[in-house]
Amino acid sequence: MKKKSGRKRKIIGFSMLGILLLGVAAFGYEYYQLQPKNHFSTVPVVGAKKASGSTNSEEKVEVKTPVFNVLLIGSDQRKGDKLGHTDSMVLVHVDLNKNKYQAVSIPRDTRIHLDGYGYTKLTSVQYIKQATVGSQKGIEDAVTAISEFMGVPINYYVETNYWGFQSMVDALGGIKMNVPFDVKLTHPWYAENRNKVISTGTYSFDGKMVTEVVHERYSLKNGEYGRQQLQEEALKGIAKKALSPSNITKLPALVKTIPQFVVATNMSTTDMLSLGLSAKDFNPKTQLVYQQMHGEGKKLYDDILKANNAQIVINQEQVKAIAANFQ
Repeated sequence: MKKKSGRKRKIIGFSMLGILLLGVAAFGYEYYQLQPKNHFSTVPVVGAKKASGSTNSEEKVEVKTPVFNVLLIGSDQRKGDKLGHTDSMVLVHVDLNKNKYQAVSIPRDTRIHLDGYGYTKLTSVQYIKQATVGSQKGIEDAVTAISEFMGVPINYYVETNYWGFQSMVDALGGIKMNVPFDVKLTHPWYAENRNKVISTGTYSFDGKMVTEVVHERYSLKNGEYGRQQLQEEALKGIAKKALSPSNITKLPALVKTIPQFVVATNMSTTDMLSLGLSAKDFNPKTQLVYQQMHGEGKKLYDDILKANNAQIVINQEQVKAIAANFQ
């Protein structure tokens, strides 16, 4: 009886060891797969044109190195709404070989030509397309329009709205944000914050206040361009908090909650984990180059609205010069 008991213990012990080794092997393989040079060997191209001339939003291309473009979209879509305007756009060129990031803000009122509609503003493309071809295809068409305007491929997109942005910051436990100039909240989401002034400085903000600050543009000296600066500072604060050494181990749990914040994306959870792990200890001062795309403000006819409205005309030579860094 003792020998049988000892044999059982050995069998159980070896079984447990086998399960443990399988678990370690699985984790090791998963960790290997999450390494950027392995994970980003192929990337999608949104709105890629096939030889037939049709588009396929799911087309993937092989890349020799983990270098790709990500479009960050802020929508004005409210809770319960099915449609939204593209309210803010930040295109990021990610080079994971060098751990360097190039980012440019594209003005929401940029004048473009939309096939089948005529001239309009970038902000309107998503709304009209969602209304005519559905929510998901509408977002993809908006991303494609931005890609065509910039003349560069867009591989990934992540869209959130202000409510999702607020939840994201709160999930991190708030962020530290630099406010580079005084901000008066003239159009707040919350009535109690109307006409509140946030003076120049660095603050510990919760999601609610970050959302209020990055939404403001009417009181700013530089209007939309000032708001872009505030959005840049908020994104820096989020990245520094999420990718800090103390939070990097919490990244998998945070990624799992992303569906609460994101309206639409073509990034998988493993895409986000790989990108996050590669960017640990992110330092915006040494790793991020940010710029704005300036243009001339004009009152022009909008073929979708059938009326004149304020648009920003951007010189194509400027677009080409900036786009050269996103190839």
